[in-house]
Parts: sequence; structure tokens; C-alpha cells
Amino acid sequence: MLISKRILILICIGCFGFQMVGYATMKKKYVIGFSQVTTTEPWRLYFNKELRAEAEKYPEVQLIVRDGNDNIHKQIADLEDFIKMKVDVILISPKTAQEPTAVINKAYQAKIPVIVLDRDITNDQYTQFIGGDNKVIGKAAGQYIVNFLGGKGKAKGNIVEIWGGKLSTPAQDRHSGFYDLIKQEPGIKILGEGKDGDWKQDNAYEIMADAIEQFPKIDVVYAHNDPMAFGAYLAAKDMGLHHRIKFFGIDGIPIEGVRWVYDGILTATFLYKTPGDEGIRQAMRILNGKKVAKRISLPTMVIDKSNAGKILKQNGLIR
Repeated sequence: MLISKRILILICIGCFGFQMVGYATMKKKYVIGFSQVTTTEPWRLYFNKELRAEAEKYPEVQLIVRDGNDNIHKQIADLEDFIKMKVDVILISPKTAQEPTAVINKAYQAKIPVIVLDRDITNDQYTQFIGGDNKVIGKAAGQYIVNFLGGKGKAKGNIVEIWGGKLSTPAQDRHSGFYDLIKQEPGIKILGEGKDGDWKQDNAYEIMADAIEQFPKIDVVYAHNDPMAFGAYLAAKDMGLHHRIKFFGIDGIPIEGVRWVYDGILTATFLYKTPGDEGIRQAMRILNGKKVAKRISLPTMVIDKSNAGKILKQNGLIR
């Protein structure tokens, strides 16, 4: 049967209209800018992986990720760019608490929602903060180590504490939470003033090597993240002392801290969940006109020999 020219034209117009509607629905509706402090640490890479995976669930979202290269001035410049671009939401995990506060406040005052992830700033002029409660995690580490060294009122031992970046709120809270428990035990001594490893494995190696030379007896290393705990372990191993020192870290990502616990390198680690996926979920709530809480605290847990294997199995890393 022959189709008239008029019908054929109508069909073509209909097809073109359908294609245009499809194209319109595929266009990006929202832009989210994210400033990550660095991508040189495995926890940060895991953070980005979870954030990107969550963002991919929303086809209407364009995600722009900027690497701060471990430089707060680069992060400030990136946020200035996001403000000029008039992105719909800004996410930032800042290197330090003080320096980025002004530009974060500037974005917030420009009516751009700002979600601060992982590390807080010095005031609350932002839309939302998402992160683990580092003071709670520090206390959990302190309690575990007190019990490990003999229990409340009986604990004895010498501890080397390796700080993360001392200008960051997580490091300050991980120390204060830990110290709140340790200072109650007269039999426990923290050796030295606690040096800043800036979250880096190689820095912790050097700090531990110096500590071994300075102090004749070290029982425990408490590091503010797992890479630094591992760096301290490597230094002790190179000096033949790793078997008589116990190492504790924080982060608990499966391919790193959990694996080191399972392999007997770390005695325990404490989960510090990445906030990337929750950051995207909360950004979408904001973009859809929903209210969000000012602060969200992510859950933690102790990871030791009792559960490390189960976690690795759940993540497909062992059978």
C-alpha cells in the first residue's frame, strides 16, 4: 500500500519530535562541582570512586571533580571557579580548617549550596557537613588500646602517636578523643610530642625510625590513618622490631586497612567511612527542594581479627 506524502511528512515530524524530546531529557540539568584535597592517598581514591558511582545514578547531573593537589590555595582557586561558573551545588573536602573558610562562606552567601565533606572549617556558614565523628573514633581507639594494654586502671605501655595534618580538624579530634581515654591511665605513657605525618606513609616511616632510635621501648603505635600505621610498621620491620610492637590505624577501607588487619600487620583499625556517596545523595535532596540536616555523622566500627575476614569476603577480596 502506498503512503501519501502528507502522512509520510507527519510520521517524519513525529519521529523528529520524539528524538527532540529524548535529547531534551538527556541534557544535563544540574552541575555539581567537587574539590577533593588530594588523590595521592588510597582513602581519597576510594572516596572519589564512591562519589562518582553515586553521581552516575543521576543522568541529569554533570559532576566536575577538581584535584586540589594537596594544596589549599589550589582548592580556594577551584572554588572561585565554581562560583564564577554558577554551579548548582559545591562539595569540598578541604585540606585545612582556616584557609578555605572565607571562600566557602562566599559561595554560601552567593546562594550556592555548599556541602563540606570529611574535614570541617572554622565556622558553620555552609549548607551541610558530612563526615565521621573523629572524636568518637579517637575515643574508640583509646578504649581498645587501654583494654589491649591491660584494662582500665591496670593498663601499662608506651605509645607513639603519629598525627595526620595537625591543622586539620580530623587530626585534632582523633588526638583529643584518644587522649581523653589515655590520660586516665597512669601506667600508659605517650612518647614525645606527637609528630605530624600529614597522612603520608613515607612521612610515618621516618617518624617511626626516629622514634625507635630515641625511645628504647615502644609497645604501641597509634597512627591517625592506616597508611601511616603501615609506614610505621615498615620502619619497625626494617629494624627487626615489628614483632614486639602493635600497630593501630584509622580508615578501614577493604583493600588497605582491613587487609593489613587480616594479614596481622595491624592489630586493629577503626572505620572512617568516606562521605562521597552520601554527599551526592544529599546534594540531590537539595536540588529537589528537600530540607537537609545541618550535620550528618557517618557510622564507625572496630575492625580486628574477629571481623576482618568477613569484611574482605563481602568485598570479594578473599573466598
